[in-house]
Amino acid sequence: MTFKTTTTTTTALPLRAGHWTLDPFHSAVGFTIRHLGISKVRGQFGRFEADLIVGETLDGSAVTATVALASIDTGNADRDAHVSGPDMLDVANHPAMAFRSTRIDGDGDDWTMEGDLTIGEVTRSVTFDVEFGGVEHSTVDGRRHAGFEAKGDIRRSDFGLGFALAVLGDSIKIQLDMQFVEPE
Repeated sequence: MTFKTTTTTTTALPLRAGHWTLDPFHSAVGFTIRHLGISKVRGQFGRFEADLIVGETLDGSAVTATVALASIDTGNADRDAHVSGPDMLDVANHPAMAFRSTRIDGDGDDWTMEGDLTIGEVTRSVTFDVEFGGVEHSTVDGRRHAGFEAKGDIRRSDFGLGFALAVLGDSIKIQLDMQFVEPE
């Protein structure tokens, strides 16, 4: 993920300025969607990249992310193949979902991140509520790690993914658990 703000703010961030790299072993991209309106199907994407650029203020900070749509895992290979197919995500023609931040607001532990999400050929503005988990020193690599949890909702139909709206809900809840490593 790369965040780039479009508003002017001088809020200082609780992180050291620089390019924080993703710790993929302690990060996840998950989602939840309703099936028949009575239960939830949960899944995740196994392959993704994210970048966090921390500036001296929010204006100089940015998040970008790319998710490989073919890496979907709902715990059912047949369902994953159908969702990846031309009726739904069409990963052969649209292999990735991308996010680029446009604004970050907040203070302390609670933040809001707005940005542009692109699925296929459609880009829409989305908002994530972000919880800053803090910064801790890792005894494994000797570096400081920062943790974030981001939650948001998107509507499938907004991205041209309206297949089987009577079966699958239109709203998809997205949850990101991200850990980034401080620059050296």
